[in-house]
Amino acid sequence: MDEPKQRQLEVMYEREAKNVYKYLYHLCQNKEIAEDLTAETFLKAAKSLSRFRGECKESVWLCQIAKHLWFRELKRQKKTGPLPENMEMISEQDVEVQVMASLGRLEWFQKMQGLEPVTREVMYLRLYGDLTFREIGEVMGRTETWARVTFYRGKQKMKGAYQNGKDSL
Repeated sequence: MDEPKQRQLEVMYEREAKNVYKYLYHLCQNKEIAEDLTAETFLKAAKSLSRFRGECKESVWLCQIAKHLWFRELKRQKKTGPLPENMEMISEQDVEVQVMASLGRLEWFQKMQGLEPVTREVMYLRLYGDLTFREIGEVMGRTETWARVTFYRGKQKMKGAYQNGKDSL
């Protein structure tokens, strides 16, 4: 890779790595997988940097790559079974503190699983990927208006699920 392209990739990584990681983490809910896929996203970006024409933001382009890698990972997991869980030694007190801290977040993610996959992805992109509706539309191959409406409907379903105390949507 020539010097200008390498520098462009380094700058892109510094600017976007955190957002790509957050997006992947909220898709997979696994730190190690999100880290691996983030690294793989930038490797793929490096290989195809010459084809990036700048028709969308770098963050949108990277999230598209990340999304495809996540789908590939899901297919791989389906074939081989789930990945083994992290077996780190954690004290009972640490576990209790973590569980209590994450109960609200866990409930939120459980309710999110009840949304249609496309709506859930729009919600993740907006809330955790910090993408604009225009960028979400580009990532999803749709319009900005479609992204807004999908997000609004998802938000209404989530609000209804909390008000009704439903376990799923």
